[in-house]
Amino acid sequence: MCRQGQGCIRERKRAQVLEHTGPGAQKYQMANSSSISEFLLLALADTRQLQLLHFWLLLGIYLAALLGNGLISTAVACDHRLHTPMYFFLLNLALLDLGCISTTLPKAMANALWHTRHISYAGCAAQVFFLLFFFGAEYSLLTIMSYDRYVAICKPLHYGTLLSSRASDTRVKKAQEVDKGSTT
Repeated sequence: MCRQGQGCIRERKRAQVLEHTGPGAQKYQMANSSSISEFLLLALADTRQLQLLHFWLLLGIYLAALLGNGLISTAVACDHRLHTPMYFFLLNLALLDLGCISTTLPKAMANALWHTRHISYAGCAAQVFFLLFFFGAEYSLLTIMSYDRYVAICKPLHYGTLLSSRASDTRVKKAQEVDKGSTT
């Protein structure tokens, strides 16, 4: 039928393909799919003692951030003399800092304490989303704060009209809307 050479090899391959494309082809085909369910993180340390040291250091940093930002928030919220645009911005900055540090540090502490190295795909995606959201909002707020200081120094007579509490509220809301638009 076929002579030796390339033509014969082609005919055999064609016959094999035809065999595997008939009604019983499912038993010969393998599923070609994969999905990512979790990521493996690099360990900060290999020994248990260093992992516990990292846990205690991260816990100290986390508690210091919680305490500092909590004190700022409480002071600004409770003292009526601090209800000015500058302190309003500091209150929002403290709350954003709490969000930033609460996004990644608890998972890092849990991994160090329980000697685990994995994070789920959904958890990783949520951490990235919230971290980008909080960083974007923080940068927008820092830009507004720099404008506040510019107006206070360069145009002190217009400070009351340009940065009233209503205008400050509007600027913070617009910064959050801009940031929401950039993360979605």
